[in-house]
Amino acid sequence: MNQDNYLEESLKMRNLLEEFLKKHDGVRTPTILGLREHIFTGSVSSLAWFMSNQETSFVTIGQRLLANPLKVRFHYGHPDVFERLFHLTRGGVSKASKVINLSEDIFAGFNSTLREGNVTHHEYIQVGKGRDVGLNQISMFEAKIANGNGEQTLSRDIYRLGHRFDFFRMLSCYFTTIGFYFSTLITVLTVYVFLYGRLYLVLSGLEEGLSTQPAIRDNKPLQVALASQSFVQIGFLMALPMLMEIGLERGFRTALSDFVLMQLQLAPVFFTFSLGTKTHYYGRTLLHGGAKYRPTGRGFVVFHAKFADNYRLYSRSHFVKGFELMILLLVYQIFGQSYRGAVAYILITISMWFMVGTWLFAPFLFNPSGFEWQKIVDDWTDWNKWISNRGGIGVPPEKSWESWWEEEQEHLDSSGKRGIIAEILLALRFFIYQYGLVYHLHITRKNKSVLVYGISWLVIFLILFVMKTVSVGRRKFSADFQLMFRLIKGMIFLTFVAILVTLIALPHMTIRDIIVCILAFMPTGWGMLLIAQACKRLVKRAGFWGSVRTLARGYEIVMGLLLFTPVAFLAWFPFVSEFQTRMLFNQAFSRGLQISRILGGHRKDRSSRSKE
Repeated sequence: MNQDNYLEESLKMRNLLEEFLKKHDGVRTPTILGLREHIFTGSVSSLAWFMSNQETSFVTIGQRLLANPLKVRFHYGHPDVFERLFHLTRGGVSKASKVINLSEDIFAGFNSTLREGNVTHHEYIQVGKGRDVGLNQISMFEAKIANGNGEQTLSRDIYRLGHRFDFFRMLSCYFTTIGFYFSTLITVLTVYVFLYGRLYLVLSGLEEGLSTQPAIRDNKPLQVALASQSFVQIGFLMALPMLMEIGLERGFRTALSDFVLMQLQLAPVFFTFSLGTKTHYYGRTLLHGGAKYRPTGRGFVVFHAKFADNYRLYSRSHFVKGFELMILLLVYQIFGQSYRGAVAYILITISMWFMVGTWLFAPFLFNPSGFEWQKIVDDWTDWNKWISNRGGIGVPPEKSWESWWEEEQEHLDSSGKRGIIAEILLALRFFIYQYGLVYHLHITRKNKSVLVYGISWLVIFLILFVMKTVSVGRRKFSADFQLMFRLIKGMIFLTFVAILVTLIALPHMTIRDIIVCILAFMPTGWGMLLIAQACKRLVKRAGFWGSVRTLARGYEIVMGLLLFTPVAFLAWFPFVSEFQTRMLFNQAFSRGLQISRILGGHRKDRSSRSKE
């Protein structure tokens, strides 16, 4: 066991090994004997405390319940003691696969149960366990576990267990293994379905009819059904098991005070953020496979993560999805504000806005020194260097955006036809924005002809063509004909401004139309990118892969700017950094950070004086 066994606990090992001679359910002796863990890293920061409480609730009250009466405990961690002879004569302890054994080798527990083994749990002995203490470590761990659960869902072991268990044990098995992740996936998909449904209602004019027509307005059951979409905040639900555990272990007064303190230290933000991590990696493994081990480091150090590191880690799992939901909410507000009150909008969408804010800004909120101005300046320099570096053989993803972008699509290379088709079908949802929005522009004058939709695609292809021309021009003329290239760029810019002015002046295009066009065309371009990535081989054969990469880089720069600007603005005020450090990290770390800042500044002054 790579765990911390305390001296007084190790004296109990003799008693523990005696358990293997005792029949626990009156029929069989144990084949896997589980112990409880003591998580000792809870005092480092608020995140470490949340993780510590979450793990404690799982490895004590959770395991106790799984072992007895549910009888569905498998193998969840290092403290489990195996009966060697039983497992060696039944196929060994592990599966011979580096991909499938991600979730703490739970397949050893499946294997033991399928072969009529008996898995128990004992709490009179505990071993120390250090959990992850930083958001990036925690997210990588949760990504690994979500990937592992995706592999379990696709495995034959779960299929066999489901067939051989009785009904109640089968339900218990489902809800304590893959069911939790499947429910999480359904929760997030429900948010998407709800917002797309709302978008359809508001763009088709149905919602206005539902709100204004007396016959429908007086229909109470329908109004109740339409008003009941506000979701219970998932952050509170995720904290309930740990509340029960702390109540049982240390009393309910302590549990209640801890719960209140957790809310003040932004526990709902952390749990809503981890919801996105679980959903993304579980869903991706179901569609494409390709789960891999992610080393978390488990360092007992809280350090500042650079902006580029956060972007690499959370871009696809949180930021892209956050921006998509934000655009949906903005469109819903723009087209519904004429007949719907602000209070109704807030009541319907407040939990969604909370989710969007969490997914976009939690990594910066929980980042030590995340709002310190000098760190922000260094992060910006590092981000610019990373985004502009060329990739290639031997260039790691940490050094170049191109290498990272190629690595992010590796799961598509190993995906089957079903996965690729599913990816293309999911990407088509981005075209719904464009189709719905172009008919609501002031410039179209309520024209319902299909030509309007065709012209919108023509505009998109024209923009892409201009971008391609500039890219080719930069490559061919920027070195030899620099003046000519700059003149061409200037002409393109002036033409664009002239077209915009003409559109505003003649057919009375409004500022709102320009905003709606941006909201319509940006997601369309992203959808085209996703389809191009899914059909990578065909696009490469056609010779357009370079253009796809250039377009993708443009999107990454825009997303990076949108994320970086609010963080930099908050970092301008010195009290924000102080408030963050005091609220989210323990006293010793806060004090150490203050001292290091003072010493660092003093040293810098000295060195500058000596140079003079």
